[in-house]
Amino acid sequence: MTFATLGLIEPLLRALETLGYQTPTPVQAQAIPAVLAGRDLMAAAQTGTGKTAGFALPLLQLLTMEGPKVAANSARALILCPTRELAEQVHASVAEYAQHLPLTTYAVYGGVSINPQMMKLRKGVDILVATPGRLIDLFRQNALKLNQLQTLVLDEADRMLDLGFSEELANIYRMLPKKRQTLLFSATFSDEIRSLAGQMLNDPLSIEVSPRNVAANTVKQWVVPVDKKRKPELFVHLMRKGRWKQVLVFAKTRNGVDALVDKLQGLGINADGIHGDKPQATRQRALDRFKSSDVQILVATDVAARGLDIEDLPLVVNFDLPIVAEDYIHRIGRTGRAGNTGEAISLVCADEVNMLSAIEMLTRQTLTRKTEPDFEPEHRVPDTDASGQVVKKPKKPKKPKTSGGGGGKRNLGKWVDSGDVAPAEPSIKPVRKVPVFNTGPRKKK
Repeated sequence: MTFATLGLIEPLLRALETLGYQTPTPVQAQAIPAVLAGRDLMAAAQTGTGKTAGFALPLLQLLTMEGPKVAANSARALILCPTRELAEQVHASVAEYAQHLPLTTYAVYGGVSINPQMMKLRKGVDILVATPGRLIDLFRQNALKLNQLQTLVLDEADRMLDLGFSEELANIYRMLPKKRQTLLFSATFSDEIRSLAGQMLNDPLSIEVSPRNVAANTVKQWVVPVDKKRKPELFVHLMRKGRWKQVLVFAKTRNGVDALVDKLQGLGINADGIHGDKPQATRQRALDRFKSSDVQILVATDVAARGLDIEDLPLVVNFDLPIVAEDYIHRIGRTGRAGNTGEAISLVCADEVNMLSAIEMLTRQTLTRKTEPDFEPEHRVPDTDASGQVVKKPKKPKKPKTSGGGGGKRNLGKWVDSGDVAPAEPSIKPVRKVPVFNTGPRKKK
């Protein structure tokens, strides 16, 4: 199969030839004809399998072949992305595909001045790539109208439909014309997200070209148990031992990113970091320097876990495991892309055993453990498996204390009457549940 057999027009084929695209990936082979036919779509595929081209190519063709010229302060197609970095990357890909077409494209996101974006939108754009917050700001300031919109694309749809974006999405949906084509693309779809998305799409076609919630088999994964306080030391040891050239490292918090970057830079290692508190220009500069190999170690929160395409990235390290198991798949999906192989190493301490168990249950595989000599943890990481079980060794019963010599009190232990039953001491502590807060309106007393 070729891109020509999928029905793409000559200007798109010429652009693909320039970019070196030869054969459609499975998700592209199924999605492109469906989008060209005007179908609503839910497409799930492993990260690095070409989802962006799967929706961008047919979308560009539809806009070229049909519809009126874009009006002032308007957009004919909208692509929503969860992060600024992903919005910029998607826009760059769309612009490359559209290089021989008479269409305009633009990306808007927060963290930068809104005024140049308002000026750019005055003439209208055919395809607008946006993050939700900045899109709403532009709409409320009358810098953007959406009555001409033909197609809505949600890239990384599971994150876009997460509770954290639910209010923004609800506001955006109210802005859009009811008659439109809607496309949802992501690497992972939970059952809850599928149910919610089913209410937003019109008779959607579902495409699933790989097993759900499974990491690409091109990525070799393993876990290194370690005490939490020794993680930075272990990371530096592994980096020097393996002579790592280029590594993307994920930390759980913004403070964690800054602390690790400071430690690495203090050792003379060329490192940089990106997280939500950094200005957008600083984040983009760090990412660009990492892509060009000017930075050896890039430490990031999960802002870098979604959709970013870093060519030939050999290694991803989870300095901290993600709180949400699905984010593990997105994180390690930054390596082993486009048929290349990669490695993913997770430094896991005892406090993270429940996160490790959730990841193994989601991916349906038990991750290999490799203990590093001289870094064996004092606090043992309990055994886990793909069933979601955490296996803890039972504690040894404590011997009753006795005191010798005269004048001291004798410990006789606990007295139990004949009618009482001594409660058994559990060997496994119950997992503490995360409380669920009701964010709805409070009832009046």
